[in-house]
Parts: sequence; C-alpha cells; structure tokens
Amino acid sequence: MSNSLAKCKLCRREGDKLFLKGDRCTTQKCAIVRRNFPPGSDGSGSNKHQRVSEFGKQLREKQKAKRTYRLRERQFRLYFDKADKVHGVTGDNLIGLLETRLDNFVYRMGLAKSRSQARQIVSHGHIMVNGRKVNIPSYALKIGDEVSIRENDLEKEYFKDLVKSVNRDAMPTWLNVEVHGKNMKGKVLAVPGLKDIDQSIDTHTIVEYYSRQ
Repeated sequence: MSNSLAKCKLCRREGDKLFLKGDRCTTQKCAIVRRNFPPGSDGSGSNKHQRVSEFGKQLREKQKAKRTYRLRERQFRLYFDKADKVHGVTGDNLIGLLETRLDNFVYRMGLAKSRSQARQIVSHGHIMVNGRKVNIPSYALKIGDEVSIRENDLEKEYFKDLVKSVNRDAMPTWLNVEVHGKNMKGKVLAVPGLKDIDQSIDTHTIVEYYSRQ
C-alpha cells in the first residue's frame, strides 16, 4: 500500500480530516469527501447502527489526535502525562504542548503543507529558532520564540516561492508571521488552547480514556 493511500485510510478510519496530505485535504479529492466511511466497509451504511462503547469512542478520539500530530503511542502518552501534571485544564495543556512543537509551528506558519513535510523540513536543518539552527521536530517553543528559514536555504526554489505566497491573514491568532525581505519570521505570541485550533478534537474524551489506564 502506498503511503498516500495509507494516510487517506487513517482519515476515513477516524471519520474526520486529519490534514495529512496537504492541499489535497481541502479539495474534492479528499477521501473524507469522496468516501466518508471506514476502510473495509462498502459505504452502504449497514454498519452505522452498530453500538460503539464509551471506551471505543474514547480510543478513537485519542487515535485521531495522535494521528493528527503524527505521533507514536509512547510520545503521545508522554505529552498527556506532562499536560496532566501542570496547573490548568489538562485538555488545554495537551493542545498547548502539541501545537508548540517546532514541526507543528512550521506547519502552522505555512512553511509546509502537512505536518509530515514540516517534520522533514526541520529534520533536514532548514529552520532557525532565535537565530540558531534546530533540527529536532519535537523541540518545545516558548512564548517569544522566533522561527525563521535558515539563511543558506533562502535561494532554494521551494522557500523562495513560499515566502512570496504565504497568506498571513490565515494564521492562527496565537502566532505572528512577518516577511523580512526574502525571509519570513514566525513568533509565538501565546500558548494555544483548544479554542485556538481549527480541528475538532475532544480532549475531554481523551482525558477519560487515559483515566481508565
């Protein structure tokens, strides 16, 4: 199975767009638009009346969030445990930790069309944080941190075109993006919570799932 098809099946399994394939996810070619039923089903709706247990709902919501941010089970659990230990609402804390990962921030800035692509961009050393190269996708950003493209990479066609076309009006409110000549710089203005993301993630259900472990 191709990686492309596998990603589409993940979205269909969760019954929601996980935005794993960049621009395709916003078109009529999106699997959720064309085949909005789970893999292995014929789409007739014959399985839609099957009762899903509370645990099953909790598991699916956890899987959806984990897959959205492209994390493995152990990674996701570590983020949850950290969110649960600090002051505040666990669900909001969890979203804040996930959204301020460097790879996610690069995606939110518009430097990548998917989180997978953003992870590659970071891993290959194209990104600077506060003027220093950082190639760790899970790097945790803080309020005030600034993210930019490494100067040596600015002449590459990919980044040249990106800086010209980035839509700053579409940026989340918790970050700010400015274009400086050939480069662009993103700054963390606040730690985002559930209300600050554009996807439907029921963090309360995820909390319930882990409370049973």
